Amino acid sequence: MNDTQSQSALREWRTLVTRPVTWVVMASIAALLTIIGPFETLTRLSLAPRFAYWLAMVVLTYSVGFAANAIVRRWVSGQNVVIRVLSVGLATGLGITPVVTALNYLTFGYIPGPDDWPLILVQFFATALIVTIIFEVLTPPASEATEQRPPALLDRLPLEKRGPLLSLSSEDHYTRIRTAKGEEMVLIRLADAIREAAPTPGLQVHRSHWIALAAVNAARRDGDRAIVTLSDTSEIPVSRANVPAIKEAGLLPR
Repeated sequence: MNDTQSQSALREWRTLVTRPVTWVVMASIAALLTIIGPFETLTRLSLAPRFAYWLAMVVLTYSVGFAANAIVRRWVSGQNVVIRVLSVGLATGLGITPVVTALNYLTFGYIPGPDDWPLILVQFFATALIVTIIFEVLTPPASEATEQRPPALLDRLPLEKRGPLLSLSSEDHYTRIRTAKGEEMVLIRLADAIREAAPTPGLQVHRSHWIALAAVNAARRDGDRAIVTLSDTSEIPVSRANVPAIKEAGLLPR
């Protein structure tokens, strides 16, 4: 997976884990597992440590499952559902095995012996397969949402220049609209153009510039400012005040 794809996946994960509803759901699942106490956790851990254990388990395995979906589904997006589920399930299983093993070691000091591994791996991969099926059923293709509602801003462009948005730049009373199919100067304020760019995920990185996050190929520091390079090789300056925002978006190291 290239840098743009990994950055996009990281941004999606950060968006999800910063939503209160995500934590409510994960905490609810952890609370249910705390009450049930499977795998002898009911007798081996008291209430608070048991909840902490299951919350860590839910958060870590969810993150691994999300990463596996974000990465592997791009490689098998053109395949049928069986191949997609098996591929992502395998990747998820491989990912959660060391995570769950490490968590069990830190919590219980338990390391599986050679005779234990076959059954443990079957349990891990069965769990991963179930999680993958849930992701497959509940997560629509990434293109589905964008196809339902293209940015209204594109209606201002000639048909041959309507494509995925790359950037918006203010020039006097006009805004230069760059898409994957070209650019056009349009009589509109930058603030209004940004509103009409929805639902394309993006950031205003300068008082005169907005970028589509998916269009960013690279970012680099330039003193106390920064510069982002887009997929059409154009470079957009990032003001000092907006450097924290592109760091938060995963475009620059923190």
